[in-house]
Amino acid sequence: MVPEDSPPVLQVENLSVTYRAGRGELVAVRDVSLTIGRGECFGLVGESGCGKSSVAWALVGFLGPNGVVSGGHIKFLGQELVGKSGRDMGQIRGGQIAMVYQDPMQALNPAMRIGDQLTETLIVHQALSHREARRHCVEMLDRVHMPDPTAVMRRYVHQLSGGQQQRVVLAMALLNRPSLLILDEPTTALDVTVEAVVLDLIDELRHTFDAAILFISHNLAVVARTCDRVAIMYAGELVEQSATRDLFKQPRHPYAQGLLGCLPTLGDRKSSNSLSPIPGRLPALGECEEGCRFAPRCEFVEPRCRDERPLLRQLEHHWVRCHLAEQIRPPTRSPKMAVPVAARQENLPILAAEKLKAYYGGARGLFDQFLARSHPRYVRAVDGVSFAVPQGKTLGIVGESGCGKSTLVKALIGLESTHGGKAQFKSFDLTQDLAKRDMSLIRDVQMVFQNPDSTLNPSHTVGYQIARALQRFRSVAPDRIHDRVIELLTAVQLDGSYGERFPGQLSGGEKQRVGIARAFASRPDLVLCDEPISSLDVSVQAAILNLLHQIQIRDRTTMILIAHDIRAVLYFCDLVAVMYLGQIMELGPAEAIATPPFHPYTQALLSAAPIADSDRQSKTVRLAGSIPNPSNPPSGCPFHTRCPRRTLLADAGKICQTQVPPWRQVTEDHQIFCHLPLETLSEYEAF
Repeated sequence: MVPEDSPPVLQVENLSVTYRAGRGELVAVRDVSLTIGRGECFGLVGESGCGKSSVAWALVGFLGPNGVVSGGHIKFLGQELVGKSGRDMGQIRGGQIAMVYQDPMQALNPAMRIGDQLTETLIVHQALSHREARRHCVEMLDRVHMPDPTAVMRRYVHQLSGGQQQRVVLAMALLNRPSLLILDEPTTALDVTVEAVVLDLIDELRHTFDAAILFISHNLAVVARTCDRVAIMYAGELVEQSATRDLFKQPRHPYAQGLLGCLPTLGDRKSSNSLSPIPGRLPALGECEEGCRFAPRCEFVEPRCRDERPLLRQLEHHWVRCHLAEQIRPPTRSPKMAVPVAARQENLPILAAEKLKAYYGGARGLFDQFLARSHPRYVRAVDGVSFAVPQGKTLGIVGESGCGKSTLVKALIGLESTHGGKAQFKSFDLTQDLAKRDMSLIRDVQMVFQNPDSTLNPSHTVGYQIARALQRFRSVAPDRIHDRVIELLTAVQLDGSYGERFPGQLSGGEKQRVGIARAFASRPDLVLCDEPISSLDVSVQAAILNLLHQIQIRDRTTMILIAHDIRAVLYFCDLVAVMYLGQIMELGPAEAIATPPFHPYTQALLSAAPIADSDRQSKTVRLAGSIPNPSNPPSGCPFHTRCPRRTLLADAGKICQTQVPPWRQVTEDHQIFCHLPLETLSEYEAF
């Protein structure tokens, strides 16, 4: 498994990691072997809890007081790291081996200026003078394409965007020109446009610095785009390893096949193709110690699989841990789900908004408040949004962070005040004060939040919290509440025993299912879903999307789905609204949004979204700069400061700076907010 054309920077042999717990020792990583050559990017993929991060922490000696490398070897540039003292590892960490975390705030001190944190790295590891260190830091910030690096050196962390914070962490990691760079979910929390820029940057830097990269991620599309080779981990073991192209072309292990089956492909729609989530869950530490650890979830399982642990063996260009690898083949995409369909009714809009506005006050300190009396400034989070959603359909809303997606749905449900325009649900006025909403409206409009931990009470059982919703809305007779709780849990594919569990005993995906069960307890006609899948593994994402689709078809529920994954939105939603700086740039059916003509911003979002296909490269359209301040939006077209296409217009697009764009009517239900004529917008290539 050693690359033939590259000497190994990192060589891991039969690595095992054990954690000491109250009930004894638990093996988190077992017999993991991998090799990374200079200039190579190696992907490590798997569900949360499979042991990816434990491998990374073992490499840098950060397993904590209860973790220990219980077997195997870690050789870095030929020297053994297992058994090295903390002092020796401290000299290697940050210098020869650097790590970039999922959350930049884990590596950045909010109380220190960026420049002080960066220079400290060089002063400690290279003993440079403060002046020389600052010069090197400014140069490195420039190399990671940080705008105005000298000014950034004077700023604090909170004054940078998420993408800028991640670039600072990358610059810090590269200052000492490490031979090994470990990236642990470096783009998970970023917008798709920022993610694309960071991935471009990583690819550029690894060739510039010739560093070996260990890229840890649960996002297969990101790995397909970034990595030369990839290994799939399951329950602490490597189950498949090969060149990235070979794995995505023909995965040999059932788990790898299952992960790829969870992803919507280009052109898939929920009406014609179901996603294929992997049944069951990842075993807890200490479970399924005999036989194949994937056997309880495998559709090809045989008695041998339960009794005999498979070895990692070579099969053509793959290394596979499966008894049946020669026999099984990748499954085909599932056909349309067989779910009961309600009688067809006339598709009249059940929810409509017209020039809806939601502003935040911009005055913060006393001086700002004084100025605001004569020159009021507002954050225009939602600035004149109009749309209509028919009953039983789903409107997807996409856009970068700060574009107003969450504020829009919070305004509809009453968690944020509106400042103009109309919003009508059935015969209800959604712009009225929340206190004036009657129980029937509250019952009919429910919400599924991004983070179920913020909405589930850790002190009460799951069953109690669902039952309380049933009691509050008087959805069923008191003597049927318990039975209805069981029905709701079963509907979200959890058995009745979950009613007795507390939220702390559930996985992230199970908590999200409980949140969905509680939201649907009142049989609402409208459900607002704010990023319900963004933090979940791909298998759980697929299960949640299938579940929402089944419920929607059965009850003709109308939904709004917010997500930063535009490909998931195109798969699941009937209509799509593309938002930017509080306004809708494009609105239309999902099929129309995905093909030309489309708005330049839509094109940028589609281009930035990674594809889980190593042979297919999306067209590169990158946005310069960041989103303008919504309290002081640009004149004319709000997108003109970042638009890569405005130079196609006369006078280099000056009309974009001075005049509000017209709505271009592509079809009756597809419209684009842009100065460019439809003929020009139609010339873009399809994705």
